[in-house]
Amino acid sequence: MRLLKVATCNLNQWAMDFDTNLKNIKESIKRAKESGAKIRIGPELEISGYGCEDHFLEEDTEKHSWECLTDILTGDLTNDILCSIGMPVTFNSVRYNCQVFCMDGRILLIRPKMVLANDGNYREFRWFSPWTQKDSLVDFDLPLSVSELTSQSSVKFGFGFLRFRDVSVAAETCEELFTASPPRVELALNGAEVFLNASGSHHQLRKLNLRIDCIKNATRSLGGVYLYANQQGCDGGRLYYDGCCCIAVNGDVVALGSQFSLKDVEVSTALVDLDAVSSHRGSIASFREQGSRIKTFIPYINVSNTLCQPFRFGTFPTPPVEIKYHRAEEEIAFGPSCWLWDYLRRSGASGFLLPLSGGADSSSVAAIVGCMAQLVFKDIEEGDEQVKADALRIGHYKNGEVPTNSQEFAKRIFYTVFMGSENSSEETRSRAKLLSDEIGSYHLNVPIDGVVSSILSVFETLTGKRPKYKVDGGSNTENLGLQNIQARVRMILAYMLALFMPWYHEKPGFYLVLGSSNVDEGLRGYLTKYDCSSADINPIGSISKQDLRSFLKWAAIHLQFPSLAEIEAAPPTAELEPIRSDYNQLDEVDMGMTYEELSIYGRLRKIFRCGPVSMYQNLCHKWGRRLSPSEIAEKVKHFFKYYSINRHKMTVLTPSYHAESYSPEDNRFDLRQFLYNSRWPFQFCKIDELAKEIEETENLSNISEKENLENEFSVKSGQGSGMGVIAVGSGDPRAGI
Repeated sequence: MRLLKVATCNLNQWAMDFDTNLKNIKESIKRAKESGAKIRIGPELEISGYGCEDHFLEEDTEKHSWECLTDILTGDLTNDILCSIGMPVTFNSVRYNCQVFCMDGRILLIRPKMVLANDGNYREFRWFSPWTQKDSLVDFDLPLSVSELTSQSSVKFGFGFLRFRDVSVAAETCEELFTASPPRVELALNGAEVFLNASGSHHQLRKLNLRIDCIKNATRSLGGVYLYANQQGCDGGRLYYDGCCCIAVNGDVVALGSQFSLKDVEVSTALVDLDAVSSHRGSIASFREQGSRIKTFIPYINVSNTLCQPFRFGTFPTPPVEIKYHRAEEEIAFGPSCWLWDYLRRSGASGFLLPLSGGADSSSVAAIVGCMAQLVFKDIEEGDEQVKADALRIGHYKNGEVPTNSQEFAKRIFYTVFMGSENSSEETRSRAKLLSDEIGSYHLNVPIDGVVSSILSVFETLTGKRPKYKVDGGSNTENLGLQNIQARVRMILAYMLALFMPWYHEKPGFYLVLGSSNVDEGLRGYLTKYDCSSADINPIGSISKQDLRSFLKWAAIHLQFPSLAEIEAAPPTAELEPIRSDYNQLDEVDMGMTYEELSIYGRLRKIFRCGPVSMYQNLCHKWGRRLSPSEIAEKVKHFFKYYSINRHKMTVLTPSYHAESYSPEDNRFDLRQFLYNSRWPFQFCKIDELAKEIEETENLSNISEKENLENEFSVKSGQGSGMGVIAVGSGDPRAGI
């Protein structure tokens, strides 16, 4: 047996916070060495933080990264352990995303990233260039301060690997794991046995199994040991990096870090048998055949050290572990909770304030904050000193006080406000109060009718007219305007309370206002611009209504907030219009579409890149057994009309936790114009022509009696990703991951 102890890690790095990042890196190396590991890999761009974005264009960012690397190389921290450190490096005036391999206080190799992530949330081509030379390593002149410390004037730079006396070690960086032609294939055929992947991969609902499958498959067909490191936490933006560092051997995962955690540093280790790698490769005839006739020889650097340990009785390789995949409801609870905690502790705020209406969306946000308080208290009980220090600071505990339970902690850092009007029901008022009691928040009941009336009086004084609701004989314009006034008044009051309530309670600082609009409402534009959807941050802005309702049912039991069950069962309503015996405002009636339909439209528009005509064609395939071509045409046109009318609202959408592939978020993810011809004359004419042609040429009379094709789709979509058949994928929440 050639036994090798290896270590990977989750690090909660913060973009541009070099002190914190350096501290976490050094702590992870220290823990890896204490475990006896000979190799340590950290996350992508771990020194600077992955999310620096345009700060990467500043020379200071790279300069400070070199200064931090110099600190790491000083002393004995890297003695007898191979460390891969992620940082930006400029070579010949071109900036690269690099892994720097260090050992014994010296740099062995700088490996630039060859395949950049440049879609979805990622824009690496804006800041970096891919390394394209594969045939040779080049000399890189080190900065003077590093050169003086290491006594090296230059080091090798490029695509290559390290050949120790007893093991060969190579690298991949994040996107290179997922690409169609991954570097590891050629590396494995050239003899590399251990692969180190420094990653910055964000959380998305239902995504983890895809990542784990890629890591397992990376070594199943090629053989080898694969170390995957990731960031974990909010590093300053909309993404939450969900950790799950892992170690895989020949397709088996033998070590796996947590997906959701409040810890800043988490190190996972494993003892692996490299002879098992050699044996596995030797048993695959196709691998032997391809390796024997390989024409691309990758350069390598000989390193005189040995990393492996011999077989000793009682010392055995780490066995495979069982992989636990969270349900989507659990991911909604834990991912945004950890993101909120990082944002709170790093923002300087003293807590959160939430306008709590008693409806599903704001109640989901309240439950997520309640879950955050539970996680904080749990970690304090388990002895996490960093979490405890942050909680004591944010909660303003004095004279040796500590949180006694999650509700007590929530009372200190979480305000909920029911801002009722004459249109609010007693049911929603009581639900909001009951939920706040279960969570432990400091709850306020603030009537807004007086403020609304004062604003209307100003208009009446100016014009002599007072608007009326539609149920009272008013026009559509009056009806919409009266609803918008209520919604915007609530936003103003929320910010006023977030500023003044801490002052009233003699607390320093301010409270962050939380938003609670979901991804479907953003897509449809079913929100008032600059109302309570305008907040500091929104933990559910990229989560669908369907997923939120499932979360509420789960949280009622598992988070022990039983009032959520009643909230989930209530029909969604904005409560902005008067309630009458023959009229009750309902969201889906207002929108002219269901939330389920909105999710389908969203996936078709974003994930499957469908314009109006192709969306119509695919929905004919999906809905053609229960709707006529003309009915489907009207639904598609109705969606695109209101999507385009309201697209401008996405330009001011509150920064939201990213969790869904069809998010319409305009600032980073879904880049489109915000001024449309909402009549879509050319496209809608094509749709009408198609509908007319189908109805004239097809015999539709017996279709309704045939088997419902949607039921077939739902079964088939469970067998794969749904990406191959668009109509199927439009109903699959896993599509687009």
